[in-house]
Amino acid sequence: MNIQRFTFSSFCLLILWLSHFQAVAFQTSPVANPHVWEMQEITLKAEKAYDNYYTDVTVWVDLTGPDFSRRVYGFWDGDNVFKVRLVATKPGQWEWTSGSNQQQDDGLNQKSGQFTAVAWTEKELLENPNRRGFVGATPNGHALQYADGSPYFMVGDTWLAGTTWRLPFRNAPTSDDYRPGPGIGFEDAVNYRKNQGFNSVSMIAAFPNWDTDLNPSTYADENGVFVRNAWEKFSYDVAPGKGTDASGGLSYWGTFTAKNMRDEYGNLPFSMSEEHQGVSDFNQINPAYFQSLDKKMQYMSEQGFVPLLETIRRDAGPSWNAYFNFNETFARYVQYLISRYGAQNFLFSGIHLDWIPEEFSLTAEQFNEALTYHLNKYGPPPFGQLHTSLIDHSTYTTFGHGKEVPWLDMHSVGNKPRDHGFYGAMDTLFHLKPPYPAINFEPYYTGWNHEINKPGGETPPANSDRDNYFARAQMYGSVLSGGLAGHVHGTAAYDITSTGEPAGARPHIWDALRYESGNQMQHLKTFVLSEGERYQKLQPYHQHLHPQKAKNSSVRGLDGWSFMMMHPEKDFALLYFENKAELPRITGLKKNTNYAFQWFNPRNGEWKAPETIKSDRKGNLAVPNFPDGSNPASTDWAVKILLKP
Repeated sequence: MNIQRFTFSSFCLLILWLSHFQAVAFQTSPVANPHVWEMQEITLKAEKAYDNYYTDVTVWVDLTGPDFSRRVYGFWDGDNVFKVRLVATKPGQWEWTSGSNQQQDDGLNQKSGQFTAVAWTEKELLENPNRRGFVGATPNGHALQYADGSPYFMVGDTWLAGTTWRLPFRNAPTSDDYRPGPGIGFEDAVNYRKNQGFNSVSMIAAFPNWDTDLNPSTYADENGVFVRNAWEKFSYDVAPGKGTDASGGLSYWGTFTAKNMRDEYGNLPFSMSEEHQGVSDFNQINPAYFQSLDKKMQYMSEQGFVPLLETIRRDAGPSWNAYFNFNETFARYVQYLISRYGAQNFLFSGIHLDWIPEEFSLTAEQFNEALTYHLNKYGPPPFGQLHTSLIDHSTYTTFGHGKEVPWLDMHSVGNKPRDHGFYGAMDTLFHLKPPYPAINFEPYYTGWNHEINKPGGETPPANSDRDNYFARAQMYGSVLSGGLAGHVHGTAAYDITSTGEPAGARPHIWDALRYESGNQMQHLKTFVLSEGERYQKLQPYHQHLHPQKAKNSSVRGLDGWSFMMMHPEKDFALLYFENKAELPRITGLKKNTNYAFQWFNPRNGEWKAPETIKSDRKGNLAVPNFPDGSNPASTDWAVKILLKP
């Protein structure tokens, strides 16, 4: 009798355990009580067979928790497997129920579970800032912050091909003593930049139609549809074909094929079309390619990085639009990326629109229509990540603002012109209503000899003082013209020319990472955040610099200009003076008031001792001599002004 009781009790316990297991088996994370903002993964397996799992099946979970009720879409991950990734945004009880557009598939519908999310400790928050929540706009709309209100100032780098084999994920330890060189891995590069104060990299998720083949880097198919306008794989000659430099240079007769943009295992992001040679089949995604990217995205999350992830480069657009229903298939791909990476801290770029050539890109209107179609069909990212675009000059001049471009809630400038011409566009972005955060995603690139990268027509030697100065001028000029979201460093090896390849017109990635301008990016953050989050309320004040521009300083150059942003209470200001800037008189300060005036060296991050300067009865203040006694400036300097108590 006792044995029977024991057996029955054990059986009951087993049934209860199996019931519990069935409820949580689809939540593959081993964490019983996940932390807030910690990715959880639910796995669903279709019981029915489908001709095309990617196009035929849409899965989701309806997720509810404290102050949260949203539908979170999943993604196909190969075979009959679908996954839904989610996070808890607050501590407490969370519940989910699965569903799909295939109502008769019991493997996808009416699965459910629950979990209790817990908060991170203060010590754990200090270990990784991503535990503070996903990045969004500050209350005033001009800067960025984590979900808990802590400031996030982007210090980014340009690794556009970092999603591919060119920076392979090795799943191997790296070292703080590592110096970039041949054989560099993804973890090496991230850790190297992290030690220099970086917290972001910009990457394009996939490069459809790009491969090292028998076609030129830029070519059209037999129907006259351009298949790609790719970065060149130098010294890999093919039959000459008419093309242009992939970055928007003058036409020429190209002889190089395209760079290979597969993953570490040789996977392409899409299957190749059987009907259209050289064109991806945008109805046949390859999950294995994105499984490689998963590792890099997760690693960056663990390192406290908030990457900018872009969908595609614009040159895939012509063939995509010519041979497929562009709005529908592009929206599906956009949602695939959001579903796959939307439970991680990142900024999303709907399109890498660095240039809008008539032959090699769709128009801004076409991309805007497709991205608006996506928004209307799937809604915004469920956990609130900002949606932006890398752009040619300005997102405002290209797309518009507000209702004109409903999917976009973060503005940018970039690519052209890489000189003073950026700053008027940035100032315009700052004054738009409603305000959005703004940033320069493609400024001057150190070490790149290209016609669109020559301020004033000048090409200094790579990593020379002048080369690194141009990068610094764009750092400080962009931020102090209103780009309070941060700054992205222009790394000339954005194409990531890697081991076994000749560098050509762009350097190897390990050389570009060692340029001094990258190391100097950390000083920008030190300067801007020197008074904590108060920088978020600064406003452009350049009209109160007399003169703001030195005599004969050119809009097309990067010499002779001065920049200033002021707090509305007129008790805090940040200034930057370019090389050859003239000492200005500052107006619009408090009258007859003492200010602490402190020089900052943007080359090494050192502060000079503060000095006290008093404004006159009209609120004017004369800037003292530059630290080296020169006037105009013999190099660049930054300044912080604080009201003295």
